[in-house]
Amino acid sequence: MTPLTLAAVDEALRAAWAADTCSPDDAARAAWHPDNPAWGHCDITALVVGDIFGGDLMVGEVHAADGSQHGFHSWNVLPTGVQLDLTFEQFRQGQVVTGARVVERPPGPLPRRREEYALLRERVAARLGPLP
Repeated sequence: MTPLTLAAVDEALRAAWAADTCSPDDAARAAWHPDNPAWGHCDITALVVGDIFGGDLMVGEVHAADGSQHGFHSWNVLPTGVQLDLTFEQFRQGQVVTGARVVERPPGPLPRRREEYALLRERVAARLGPLP
């Protein structure tokens, strides 16, 4: 198997993001749109990145420009220590992410967003081949 590059994984994820994989919580705030494809995809994107590259799963609180909390944001810290956030670009209205912490990935089937994660992973694998 050819090693996967970050560029190839990033491209495959971007091609896989769609309304049917967007977080329902985020879609309730603002509908998913191809002009902001990362919107509502941080949690399952971070899980797929972790599947491929390993490392830690990070979570922080998202705060709007007025300071009110608007959910959570997920990203990765690779085994090398590099922080990798492939969906940060979704924040276009002055949102700030605070309170970053490492969280343990849920064992077994995901308690929520199981279907969206499986669909995203399937689409990425269709472009890249079998994933770890």
